[in-house]
Amino acid sequence: MKLEIKQVTEEKEAEILRLQVGEDQKGFIETPEECLEEARVWTEFRPVGLYSAGRPVGFAMYGWLGDGKGGGNLWIDRLLIDQRFQRQGYGLHFMEMLMERVLEEYGEQPIYLSVYPDNEAAIRLYRKLGFVLLDEYDTKGEQVMRKG
Repeated sequence: MKLEIKQVTEEKEAEILRLQVGEDQKGFIETPEECLEEARVWTEFRPVGLYSAGRPVGFAMYGWLGDGKGGGNLWIDRLLIDQRFQRQGYGLHFMEMLMERVLEEYGEQPIYLSVYPDNEAAIRLYRKLGFVLLDEYDTKGEQVMRKG
């Protein structure tokens, strides 16, 4: 399985916009369209396509978000695997690749993400990768997790 993470360019945007999660997951993550719009506003985010053998199978966003006081945190802010490719190990493999990528780009430091407390499958995945739940919530009610 040849997995790649590619920057979302204008040429790749249409194929990313076709990605979808299952009905039971729609409350857990924004659509690719909403994510890309957010990345245009918040330029700290880096939207990337997740590819297997040249086919888009998912989408992610990451970035270092400042706190307005000179500090900030490194976030993997989105992870979406298209419904056709779920339960095939892509989430685990791409999260490992994303963690490696963000640490290469931003240096060794804790990585943060957030997840809805009732998204048990995502919490299991992130715990498997060494993330721990914090007693903190983001502005959307998602619980913050940290690795490192």
